[in-house]
Amino acid sequence: MRIGLILTEALGGLRRNISMVISVILVTFVSLTFVGAAILMQAQIGTMRGYWSERAQVAVYMCSAISESDTCVDGGATEDQVNAVRDQLEGEALSPFISSVAFDSKADTYAKLVDQLGQEQASILTEDQAFEVFFVTMKDPGQSKVISEAFSGVAGVEQVTDQLQYLEPLFSALTVATYIAVGIAVLMLIAAILLIGTTIRLSAYARRKEIGIMRLVGASNRFIQTPFVLEGVFAAFLGSVLASGAIVAGVHFGVNGYLRGRVPFITTWITMQDAALVVPVLIGIGIVLAALSAGFAIRRWLRT
Repeated sequence: MRIGLILTEALGGLRRNISMVISVILVTFVSLTFVGAAILMQAQIGTMRGYWSERAQVAVYMCSAISESDTCVDGGATEDQVNAVRDQLEGEALSPFISSVAFDSKADTYAKLVDQLGQEQASILTEDQAFEVFFVTMKDPGQSKVISEAFSGVAGVEQVTDQLQYLEPLFSALTVATYIAVGIAVLMLIAAILLIGTTIRLSAYARRKEIGIMRLVGASNRFIQTPFVLEGVFAAFLGSVLASGAIVAGVHFGVNGYLRGRVPFITTWITMQDAALVVPVLIGIGIVLAALSAGFAIRRWLRT
């Protein structure tokens, strides 16, 4: 009986303040959508970084006949210089850091150039002008500087490049976008909290006579406060559900339906499973913030 009365009071309050309730739903929806987007963007960054960290290699380019580096004053790398680099890569000093080493000869490099550019464009170079290169896979990609320091300034080595560094601008851009989404989400959540508090105070003021009667007949503060808290929680719950739907739809149609086929250089994307994991987080955030905001607002109003 008492639970039914509490629910009746809560639904009555929602009907009386329908415009404010809709505002709470919309603000909660927008704010939690940004929260979900920020979570998924961070998950995407982590997925991409993990994928490419396992596959990115450190490339040690030997001097070619057309190299102009200070370490290539004698032209292309000699066989002794190539063997010296190979011995150092396979030696005991670097073995704790290296998982595997692959070597491309001039013929291998030229064949790859032809595959990438086509025979006509690749014909501006000859096979003798191509470079030899060692591809080093690190046990820990974060220690790639060890290879750079080991071969910096070594005769016959034109340059050492870490393939992962080419993806850092993309990771940085996504991280900045995540921070922007988080900032907007925080501002919108603050607006939602304030709006929920205002809605609860207006609802309490509209029912001040009923509250006075409840106090006279000995109703507890918890019994009086519960319908107002439920109003805020219900409105925030609806906004959370809408935000969850937007996140799931964004991953399904935006990522799976659009980006996967149009951004081929990114081979790892967040999945529907990631979106499903975000849904309870968004609903939990919405309910907790609404309950705290509504509870604080009604307790403060009852003390006045």
